[in-house]
Amino acid sequence: MNDYIKEREESTRKLAAEQVLPNVQWFPGHMTKARKIITENLKLVDVVIELLDARIPYSSANPMLQEIIAGKPKVVALNKSDLADPAITKKWVAYFRSKGIQAVAVDATQGKGTKQLVKITEEMARSKTEKLVSKGVKARSARVMILGIPNVGKSSLINRLAGSNKAKTADKPGVTRAKQWIRLADSLELLDTPGILWPKFEDMNAGLKLAFTGAINDEAVDRELITGVFLDTMIKLYPERIKERYKITDELPETSGELLELIGKKRGCLVKGGVVDLEKAQRIVLTDFRSGKLGTVSLDTPPAIEEAENSQEKN
Repeated sequence: MNDYIKEREESTRKLAAEQVLPNVQWFPGHMTKARKIITENLKLVDVVIELLDARIPYSSANPMLQEIIAGKPKVVALNKSDLADPAITKKWVAYFRSKGIQAVAVDATQGKGTKQLVKITEEMARSKTEKLVSKGVKARSARVMILGIPNVGKSSLINRLAGSNKAKTADKPGVTRAKQWIRLADSLELLDTPGILWPKFEDMNAGLKLAFTGAINDEAVDRELITGVFLDTMIKLYPERIKERYKITDELPETSGELLELIGKKRGCLVKGGVVDLEKAQRIVLTDFRSGKLGTVSLDTPPAIEEAENSQEKN
């Protein structure tokens, strides 16, 4: 992802400045420990599985991890693909492969894509394990480290691959805080590690999208601002999803504030005097998105798509 991150960096800064987006930052103390665990144990593994959120593959790619794992064989797993726009996910897989990176769309909850992920991982590790055998070392399982930001679904994927709840899970970021070796039959051993973010988001758009998906703890962000920007994004990209979910038959309001009030009224988020409880409406909107009730949504698109869209806008 390094090339892509560099390509996007300048244009995103300009966009963020133009939109005056709130600057989202979250780097709790245990993230420092997580980085140390990853760095110390990287030499023990043959392949790295980088788990990304299929809805935001660019925004959920930790640039700090790219530096740490540089030179190590890697396969990208686009998790939560059931929540992402399938057409966009297909283009992301093609994009990664064009960069020489194996990529697989995965739904850890239902198991979609997991067999393909295991097969590719084993193939990538084979050269290392066969080399060891040729030197007289006893044959062993392929060793893999799974990396990703908080709440991207690492534990759920591991449990799916292992066929049991061997990794601790929770519906909130930052639950896995210590490393775990987990054996998958005789062919593969997984090293689970804590989810890790990075100290500063140079790309404010990425920080916002991480907040949308819940990768950043809700308590660490301004929910009002986050929900407003999210609704602005949905009005632009998926207006019909909003209209369908909240049974809006007329044209959508022009501003996110007006739209949130309308959603609040539609959902009965009213307090004394018929005033809309905006905090409750905000929670409903974000929960609906994160649970897939707004339909399949992708908020990041690979460069080729963006370049084409920008060209069309100019014409």
